[in-house]
Amino acid sequence: MKISVIAKTNAKAESVERVTQPTLGIEPVTEPVIYKVSVKAVPIDGKANRAIIKALATYFDVAPTDVRIVSGETAKKKIIEIKN
Repeated sequence: MKISVIAKTNAKAESVERVTQPTLGIEPVTEPVIYKVSVKAVPIDGKANRAIIKALATYFDVAPTDVRIVSGETAKKKIIEIKN
């Protein structure tokens, strides 16, 4: 599964929040799922990326090795792949 993430670094508290909700309809939902991930880590030497991976792994109840940043390593908007 691939999700879009908006990263908030250097936050007071760590959290994962779903921003978009699927719509109830007959046709399949094509709108991407977007999450806002806040972490206390600073974006230096990949610390924030590692914290985001750990937070998403906890949220989705998977191992951190099953979470991978596909694109946006140095950006606030990231595409994350989570193996089921």
